[in-house]
Amino acid sequence: METESGIVLLAGAMVWGLVQMLWSSTMARFEQGFDWGMGPRDEPRAITGKAARLDRAYRNFLETFPIFAAAMLAAIVTGSVGALALWGAHLYLWSRIAYTILYLLGVPVLRTVVWIVSVAGICMVIAAPLV
Repeated sequence: METESGIVLLAGAMVWGLVQMLWSSTMARFEQGFDWGMGPRDEPRAITGKAARLDRAYRNFLETFPIFAAAMLAAIVTGSVGALALWGAHLYLWSRIAYTILYLLGVPVLRTVVWIVSVAGICMVIAAPLV
């Protein structure tokens, strides 16, 4: 049961990554123009405001997700998906969702605190097979 919960949380993080990718790229295309987006994009077009914030939040997700995924897979493979890994995975997933929303809204300090919580979640998942 715990292994299945770990897999569900890993899948949840993957779905959130896909949602972020689609949300970010759609907002960018609205700003840059869909004709430009469907073309060769030979000349770059900058994005600003909320579209740029979503893009930065997504790129930040891409920095943390591989570490989380590897840690979660290590916990699953070693049979270490217990309370520590599950709490860590929940912290990671829900913090990443909150982080994106806070970044979109332009909330500076709380966003950083939430990012730290997500990293603590990763650390908990990493620690699970080690304890």
